[in-house]
Amino acid sequence: MDEVKLDVKVPAKINFWLEVLRKREDGYHELSSLMLPLAVFDEIGLEEVESGGIVLECDHPEVPLDRGNLAWRAAELFCQRAGVPPHLSIRLKKGIPVGAGLGGGSADAAGVLLGLNRLHPGRVNPQELHVMATRLGADVPFFLIQRPALATGIGERLEPIAGVIDYPILLAKPPVSVSTAWVYGSLKLTRGESRIKVPRLLADPWNLAGLLQNDLESVTLTAVPILPRLKAWMVEQGAMAALMSGSGPTVFGVFARPEEAGRAEAAAAGDWPECWVARTRVLGDQGS
Repeated sequence: MDEVKLDVKVPAKINFWLEVLRKREDGYHELSSLMLPLAVFDEIGLEEVESGGIVLECDHPEVPLDRGNLAWRAAELFCQRAGVPPHLSIRLKKGIPVGAGLGGGSADAAGVLLGLNRLHPGRVNPQELHVMATRLGADVPFFLIQRPALATGIGERLEPIAGVIDYPILLAKPPVSVSTAWVYGSLKLTRGESRIKVPRLLADPWNLAGLLQNDLESVTLTAVPILPRLKAWMVEQGAMAALMSGSGPTVFGVFARPEEAGRAEAAAAGDWPECWVARTRVLGDQGS
């Protein structure tokens, strides 16, 4: 009997840098961003049922349980393309905070695509899976590969990068929300072309000066005053560098050693009790 039930884990991501190059005629923005997966995960349970449509359950009260959820739309799209009946139960267990700039919704969509592709092998080829992911959202293709990658275009063109080390990371998300569309709409474009290069990072991975840049900070840090204070606090706690991920509001600090990130995590309990804080690491491959 074919497998009708499986579980998938999908990681969060940070943007180690994010350069916004230009606005396209279709309204999207051309980017250059080094995207890194983190050891913070959502868990997705998929089970095919005999009848009914797509049923979505989640342990987080703010997550929509209908077509407003990318995971739901991913299941619908895969079933349409693969020619299989949409009789599916999806269970989401959120370890990635919602609305954090860490890619949780996109990760869930990619996890559903990957899981359904395992349940129905041969129905959809890798190129078609990538096209589906791009239709769902610019970040979704990254979560199909789940490894360090330079994202260009609107984020859908991915160049996997070998040799990224497992940086110790501390994440801090304040209890605020940020509209990605508003951030991009408010951005004044001045860059024009990418100036941050992957070879420099790989040649000297602990020299982070000038590498951790996010063009969207010019909008979000002004609108959300807690974010520059969080960044400064990260550096005070010993982070080699700190940056906002994506359009925010999560801030991450890069530490030299896991124990240093651990001490900062402990300090955050007293200094930032209102924030979600997590110590983690980059899921690099160190050249393997």
